Amino acid sequence: MKLNPALDRYDHVLLDLDGCLWLGDEALPDAPAAVALLREAGKGIGFLTNDARHAPEDFVRRLWRLGFQAAGDEVVTCGAALQFALASRGADGGATAYVVGATALVDHVAEAGLRIVNNTEFATRADVVVVAAHDRFDYRELKVATQAVLRGAELVGVTRDRTFPMPDGPWPASGPLLAAVEEATGTKATFTVGKPEVAMYDAARDRLGAGRYLAVGDCVDTDVAGAARAGMDSALVLSGSTGSEEARRAEPKPTHVADSLAALVIF
Repeated sequence: MKLNPALDRYDHVLLDLDGCLWLGDEALPDAPAAVALLREAGKGIGFLTNDARHAPEDFVRRLWRLGFQAAGDEVVTCGAALQFALASRGADGGATAYVVGATALVDHVAEAGLRIVNNTEFATRADVVVVAAHDRFDYRELKVATQAVLRGAELVGVTRDRTFPMPDGPWPASGPLLAAVEEATGTKATFTVGKPEVAMYDAARDRLGAGRYLAVGDCVDTDVAGAARAGMDSALVLSGSTGSEEARRAEPKPTHVADSLAALVIF
């Protein structure tokens, strides 16, 4: 196997996970071999994901289990990006947060210095409401988040992704949940941090260093648009959310289009 000569000019490659490396709990065909070939060619590797349901160390374990080599500092999650964004503002004298999200996201918000008030009588009086998709989302969370925002809480979203690819078809991502709270309260989130926001790419640059980057993913709205905002070339793979016709119409246009990561990397 040889590296595609079109990738010779890149020093670092940023890889999306869902729809690029795997679908559900199975690696996509030859994706582990493609990542291994990138490493053999001396490329810096970063794994970027808008999945807020799991901690970075969970993704490292999953990458290894599915056949990919990975180190903890190579994984940039939107939860970690949110933690950095909240911490950079400084904790406001014990500011409180109500978090719609998985345990991993709750931990990121707590590590940013906010006091979590989930499952307390103060939940509807939180200073900040954070919203992300998770597997146990229920109506009660929507109700509490709505009441807290209507009482003056700042609304923060992790991403606006509509869906993410799974073997049985698309699943709803964080965007629909955030939209529900915005619709219920008439309030727009003050910010989000996941792709296509530049924060994710800046975090990767901070870890990998200077050089020319290629960002690879399966979604035009997040992966291609995010790379463009960050001033990076992009590669759109058709193994996840985007079909060939949508890829043809994509704006911004990706630098490269391939059927899969393996088709992009292996010559």
